[in-house]
Amino acid sequence: MYKLVIVDDEPSVLNGLRTYFDWGAYGIELVGVADDGSSGLALIGDLKPDIVLTDVMMPAMDGIQMSMEIRAKLPNTKIVFISGHDNAEYLKSALKVHAVDYIFKPVSRKELGTVVERVVAALDAENEARQRVSKMQVKLTQSMPLLREKFLMSVIRDSIKPEVAREKIEFLDLPLTQDSAYIILVVTVDDAAQVLEERSERDKQLTSYAILNIIQELVDETLQGVAFENEPGQYVGILKLGDDPDHAPLQGDEIYSPVTSEQKLLTLAGNIRDNLGRWMKISVTIGVGERVESLEELPLSYSRARDAAAQKWYLGKNQILTIDSLESDKSGHYRFETESGERVLSALKTGDHERLQEELDQIYTQLGANRKHGFRYARSVSLQLILLSGRVLVELNVLSKEWEAKESESWENVMRQETMLDLHNYVRAYLSDVCTSVHDKRSGRAGGVIERIRHLIEQRYSENLTVVDIAEGVYLSPTYVSLLYKQETGETLFEYLTKVRIERAKELLKDPRNKFYEICHAVGYNDASHFSKLFKKMTGYTPSAYREQL
Repeated sequence: MYKLVIVDDEPSVLNGLRTYFDWGAYGIELVGVADDGSSGLALIGDLKPDIVLTDVMMPAMDGIQMSMEIRAKLPNTKIVFISGHDNAEYLKSALKVHAVDYIFKPVSRKELGTVVERVVAALDAENEARQRVSKMQVKLTQSMPLLREKFLMSVIRDSIKPEVAREKIEFLDLPLTQDSAYIILVVTVDDAAQVLEERSERDKQLTSYAILNIIQELVDETLQGVAFENEPGQYVGILKLGDDPDHAPLQGDEIYSPVTSEQKLLTLAGNIRDNLGRWMKISVTIGVGERVESLEELPLSYSRARDAAAQKWYLGKNQILTIDSLESDKSGHYRFETESGERVLSALKTGDHERLQEELDQIYTQLGANRKHGFRYARSVSLQLILLSGRVLVELNVLSKEWEAKESESWENVMRQETMLDLHNYVRAYLSDVCTSVHDKRSGRAGGVIERIRHLIEQRYSENLTVVDIAEGVYLSPTYVSLLYKQETGETLFEYLTKVRIERAKELLKDPRNKFYEICHAVGYNDASHFSKLFKKMTGYTPSAYREQL
């Protein structure tokens, strides 16, 4: 409710306004009355009402003077004058103190109601406006990180005008100045696709926040600057470089040696890499840009830092790479020729692992010499090699649904590899599985391999067997073993392993001396509940029901 104070020196008027008008019906509470301007001003100063209804002519201090004092201290309070004198000078004075209305005595209840409605409407409108402004301020405060990030993105991508930069830096409260020297760090998360895909959206946001927080804390400890997330998996630090080196003592003596901003920068990069590895278990590659002398030149530093970080394609992950690593390619541009593809095709068709590895090593060594746009071309060549292997599988009638699914998955996996070494290893492993499959098909070895797999499972079913264990036992890769077994038998390795375990459990259940938990462990299960569910799924009985029916 709105608070009201009435000031009038006529007792009959004061009593009538207090008693015979329903203020509550208009959402107003009468909180105080006074019979002269001086006491009224003191009362209003204490109560801070929303509305003051006051006489104009009063002893000691008239309504006009009192209203001037109110307006100076409480500018939002609404003032309505009451007067028994129809005087133009008083009306002019009322306008000067911005009174909202002027009522002549004797006061009409209807007229007073109309005036009060207008005053309440004005107060409501002002409250709504204040609430809108307050909400906008809250939203602005909440959106400040996003506004800073948007501005910083524009700074590193586009040359920004000094006057625009100055205003926005001040508004966004950024630790940047127009004419300082700067350098940029680009921190890229290695294998970002895999790292982020394995997490829920909430965990992705928490991970991003934690990475950014670690980077910013380390920046604050070493140099002045600001860090932000430029895109998923890439964080950018804009760092100010001082003109004069600080000094730090050499370890073990009193001699002081200058520590340049550039040295601090490399120390900072090393700390970022090490701390993210230690606390977040994340590997990062950091690109260091070129020193520039103003904010307008930051796009150049960012471009160099990004290009330096991209050199992990050739130089490896989890490194700090500077613009010195951007060497020109002096060895020419290798192009994948038809003859190379034919030699790989021939090795695959004959199942010759040694020849296949030699051809792939030669191809990827030459691809590694292509520095400019080389990673895009290397991926293209890798996809061509996988297509060649698919052709071999089709020609020899080895292509199965499992191989089709693996081939589709391989296209995505090729695009995910972030270094030449990773790409080489992935394609080599994939083509090696194809080569093994072709060799087994030609030599009729598939049946023998299946028997060896089954024999191994029947001997070691009580262990916590994995696909890797089975593959190592038959000297083949896990992927190939899984594909071959499903292709030749129509069931998976674990379906057969479960079948063997359940059959052995049925034998053990025949002897009442064997306890259920002992049988569970004897056939390779640690969880009795899981074992019971599998047993019922395979036999239609729980272990106890199976024993009873025996």
